[in-house]
Amino acid sequence: MLFVCYPKCGTCRKARKWLDENGYSYEERDIKEVPPTYEELKEWHALSGLPVKKLFNTSGMLYKSMGLKDKLPQMTEDEQLRLLSTDGMLVKRPVIVDGDKVTFGFKGKL
Repeated sequence: MLFVCYPKCGTCRKARKWLDENGYSYEERDIKEVPPTYEELKEWHALSGLPVKKLFNTSGMLYKSMGLKDKLPQMTEDEQLRLLSTDGMLVKRPVIVDGDKVTFGFKGKL
C-alpha cells in the first residue's frame, strides 16, 4: 500500500493513525517532496472512478490563489491531470493506493 500525504495535514495525520491502529503496512510518501507524476495521476484517476475535479485540494491556498474554481470547467481532463502533476499541494490528500483501489481524501476509514 502506498500512502501519499503531507505530514503537516491534519487529515493525513488522522489517516496515518487509523492505518496504524488497524494494522496496515504502507510506504509513506510526502506529496510535497515527491509529487505524483502525470502518469501516476492518470492511472489513479482511472482506478478511483472519480471525476478529475474531485482530485483537487479545493480548500488549499494554491488552488484558491490560482483561481482554479473558475478555470477548471474550461480545461480538458488531460489538462487538469497535467496541472495536478505540477504541484503536490494541488492534490487532495491523503492518496491511498492499495492494489487496484485508490482513495483520495480520508473520511475516518478506508
